[in-house]
Amino acid sequence: MGQWLADRDWLPDEVLCSTATRTRHTLTLLGLPDTRTRFERALYLADPDEIIDVLRSASGDTVLLLGHNNGIGECAQQLVADWPNHPRFADYPTCATSLIRFDVAHWGDIRKGTGHCEDFAIPREVIAAGQPG
Repeated sequence: MGQWLADRDWLPDEVLCSTATRTRHTLTLLGLPDTRTRFERALYLADPDEIIDVLRSASGDTVLLLGHNNGIGECAQQLVADWPNHPRFADYPTCATSLIRFDVAHWGDIRKGTGHCEDFAIPREVIAAGQPG
């Protein structure tokens, strides 16, 4: 999924990551270039509102948020104005990745239902398309 992000020129300049061992391992596996990372205990098994609160504290231009389901999937679903035309967005499988754009000056200004889903993918499809996952 890290290569998928790179191929779309969506590499983050800030990462907000749960403190869990699993999310730290996922971050390593993404193979991202050295990126400013904040490990947030508040993201561990957080509900959508807690996740949005952490996201509102972001300072990067492009932010990668690594959390846990069900909260992270529900958060993505609540943040966008319209769901992407993808059958797996509803159940948001492990390592599903959404590219969501917000037309705001500061992360603190984001609100539910205001994001624009630019792209969405799941690892199985990325791998099947011949891209390293």
